[in-house]
Amino acid sequence: MDFDYAEFSAAFPWFFPLALFVFGACVGSFLNVVIYRLPKEQSVVTPGSHCGCGQPIKWHDNIPILSWLFLRGRARCCGRKFSFRYPFVELLTALLFAACWLRFSPAVALCGCLFLSCLVAATFIDLDHMIIPDVFTIGLGAVGVVLSGLVPALHGQHSDLFIVDSMRSGVTALQGLLIGSGVVLWIALTAETLLRKEAMGFGDVTFVGAIGAFCGWQGAVFTVFGGAVVGTVWFIVSWLWEKATGRRAALAPPSETPEGQAAPLGFGAHVPFGPMLAIAAALYFLVFREAVLAWFREFSVMF
Repeated sequence: MDFDYAEFSAAFPWFFPLALFVFGACVGSFLNVVIYRLPKEQSVVTPGSHCGCGQPIKWHDNIPILSWLFLRGRARCCGRKFSFRYPFVELLTALLFAACWLRFSPAVALCGCLFLSCLVAATFIDLDHMIIPDVFTIGLGAVGVVLSGLVPALHGQHSDLFIVDSMRSGVTALQGLLIGSGVVLWIALTAETLLRKEAMGFGDVTFVGAIGAFCGWQGAVFTVFGGAVVGTVWFIVSWLWEKATGRRAALAPPSETPEGQAAPLGFGAHVPFGPMLAIAAALYFLVFREAVLAWFREFSVMF
């Protein structure tokens, strides 16, 4: 008996979103490992998850989201506290996966799950280390171009000729990669000339290129300016909180001097731009794509 996806979804509309939520939570658990180990150049496969005291974490204490709640954020073996970030990353990834499935066709949703997973990992690595590893910039860009050719619907190609759709989608991805990274590179070079110091890391340049491979050049442009808005609001709110209370806000972006030393928020301090770009890219991919594309179409007609 052949499986009828549409009929099954109509009979059990909750099944696939719930399955993607659970799968996303498991992927989020793996992303926690990637976020911790990748910047240290450690294997993300072996050894298995273990506590800071060195004891392996048993499988029933490593269930995404639930184990942290049941254990009240502490290790069973030694009582050591586990950061709230662990269940947060798992829950965030789970929600993003479910949103992708509810928002897109299955093929595009799976591409979106991969894309958003990389955004999550890049965000927290950049927050911790002020770097975005090449796997989430150059590697993600290459994967975006390949997936665009294999899944033309990722860039809105829906005709009956797969070859034509594949070529058009691949070209859109390449445009997004080149234009996105090019725009950021020119902004970085201009800012560096005016400020006489490095204003943006090369990782941000290639990161926007990777985003463009999945979102097209319009999405890359939206990400650059949307990320600037997100960053400005985040910076101002955190700075005002610090000035008003004398304490650094828990959710304030990390900041450091050009020499890499911790520094208070303020003009001249270096803050990671990757998380702002990732938030803007996720908003474009899940929410604003149609509105932004419509705006660009109207804008092009005007000229």
